[in-house]
Amino acid sequence: MTFLNVTVEQSIASEQLPARVDIVTALHACDTATDDAIRFALAKEAAFIVLVPCCQAEVAAVLRKNKGRMLANPLAEIWRHPLHTREFGSHITNVLRCLQLEAHGYQVSVTELVGWEHSMKNELIIARYKDQPRRASAERLKELLGMLGLEDLSGRFFTQP
Repeated sequence: MTFLNVTVEQSIASEQLPARVDIVTALHACDTATDDAIRFALAKEAAFIVLVPCCQAEVAAVLRKNKGRMLANPLAEIWRHPLHTREFGSHITNVLRCLQLEAHGYQVSVTELVGWEHSMKNELIIARYKDQPRRASAERLKELLGMLGLEDLSGRFFTQP
């Protein structure tokens, strides 16, 4: 086993790593670390991606920031209260991640890692590359970003390399 003292961004272009990898894992990768792992996996054409996301604050922060302009949308009731903003933000983050992976040709399954009595952050996302990019997933991803006022995050949840 070898350890490199580089950021995820640096690892994508590092000559110390192969152009392709078999598997990318991220266990309890907080906030945007899961997205960094996805970006790495896509760049390295990983055959498998296994993710256990942890806390996600970025989407919730954008939902909070845009709450005023979104109040005309009845869906905004889903994240009107701070607790709901945090929980909905976490949930929608993983939904967007799954759509992103499908758009890039992965078959995705989502399940729980352990029982809810052990951890509230136990979502397990497993993706296997099938070389079947799904345009419908890419379109749905874009629609959701627009519908929820999350267009600012289209760079994070990208569907084109």
